[in-house]
Amino acid sequence: MTFDVFLGHRLVFGVGSLRGETACPWQTKRDRQENGQGQLHHKSGFRSRKVRQPLRVAKNFRMSDCPIGLPMLARNMKHPIAAPLLACLLVFGVLSCVRAQDEQAAKDQNDNGYAQISIFAKAIQLIRQDYVDGKKTSYHDLITAALKGMLSSLDPHSQFMDPNDFRDMQDDTRSRFNGLGIEVWMKNGLPTVVTAMEDTPAAKAGILSGDQILKINGASTERMDLQDAINILRGPAGRNVTLTLLRPSTKEIKDYTLERTEIKVQSVKGARLLDAELTGPFQIAYIRLIQFNEPTAEELSKALDELQKQGMQALILDLRNNPGGLLNSAVDVCAQFLPPNTKVVSTQGRVASQQHDYSTSGARKERPPFPMALLINEGSASGAEIVSGALKDLHRAILVGETTFGKGSVQNVMQLPDGSAVRFTTAKYYTPSKQVIQGNGVTPNIRVPMTAEQERALFTFRNADNVKPDEEKNIIKTKDPQTLRAIDALKGVMIYAQQNAPRGEAVKK
Repeated sequence: MTFDVFLGHRLVFGVGSLRGETACPWQTKRDRQENGQGQLHHKSGFRSRKVRQPLRVAKNFRMSDCPIGLPMLARNMKHPIAAPLLACLLVFGVLSCVRAQDEQAAKDQNDNGYAQISIFAKAIQLIRQDYVDGKKTSYHDLITAALKGMLSSLDPHSQFMDPNDFRDMQDDTRSRFNGLGIEVWMKNGLPTVVTAMEDTPAAKAGILSGDQILKINGASTERMDLQDAINILRGPAGRNVTLTLLRPSTKEIKDYTLERTEIKVQSVKGARLLDAELTGPFQIAYIRLIQFNEPTAEELSKALDELQKQGMQALILDLRNNPGGLLNSAVDVCAQFLPPNTKVVSTQGRVASQQHDYSTSGARKERPPFPMALLINEGSASGAEIVSGALKDLHRAILVGETTFGKGSVQNVMQLPDGSAVRFTTAKYYTPSKQVIQGNGVTPNIRVPMTAEQERALFTFRNADNVKPDEEKNIIKTKDPQTLRAIDALKGVMIYAQQNAPRGEAVKK
């Protein structure tokens, strides 16, 4: 690309191609006549040198590609400063084009797979050749470490799993494993408790949702991979694990020494009619969902059948500290309360194959549209957020409590030839009203916060054996404001329905 620029009263900007040269589109007729032999004549009679090498540009050159103001200046060349300014703009435009080309070339190089893999291979070669400890430089160890770093750099939910980790992950959906009973995710760079499952060592010790794990057996978790942390928490039953936890709400740091045990997750617990002293003339039932596993929907259906036989008029479904589980299980739970073929949640990703709508099945047991309230808190995540988001958006239930965890992304797990696997995020969940769950959570209709003292008391109550009805009633009255508020909300709905229903269709007392 070459330039011949003449600064004078007029400017001729030659535009050439491989076949020949053409005058610039903004030349005047006189300019073209004067430049007929490739020469430029100044007004004073000065004869300039020939234009031996005009500017060569792309054949698809457009005026719109010129720097700002260039076409306008070209049409007004008689202005005293037009030519110098045009020259400056030309230089500026050329430099901008060159810079853009350099940036594009660098971008192309950065996204060149072969070039980047060759850099990676060279780094491995240098490490294997010169690193001081040869025991740490096997290809397997180096590649495994690189894969872990690559996946964990994407987001907190993406990870590389060796064959043992992959088998452990498959056990999660079978409702039985050895560990402490803690569901954890990475949050703010630290393993953070999503929930402590009921009837587990963690729950009985008083560990709460939101507690941050600073150390495991004295080792800092600041740079620990999530899967490495999970591997330490799980393991052979009967062995102790010491956790150093920070509770953000109180800034308290405390050590917990827990013994691993076999964790058996029961999906549905506590199904019963609440005490009449709490509910008044209405029959309000209560069910707690611990997790979304394969049998959850079936267990819930049986519990609802039994409660309906007992005269249930309204339901409180407790999803507090429910960490989620299987997507299909969450959709099947929604099917207990929604009409057939109702869209519950959708996923949207970068590729078309990740665009899905998930709806309730066409066949379900017919149930009356009894009023519902859902209890949620920061420990409600994933599947619990799908259920609460759907029932809220579709106006099927009132949400009471606090904003949920905000774990609403889809991870695909793909097994590799050696039995290891990669899990990475491929899409995000959207509620029926197109609200994004990931990072936002689901907000309640009625916000009711709980103090740390109330949460501890509720945990203790839930994990106690042989609780008497009077003790339960007292705990709800004094330590569980969220359940109390849900009872009041449902009573209000039923009283309103009684007063506004046609005679003979009022809610039964």
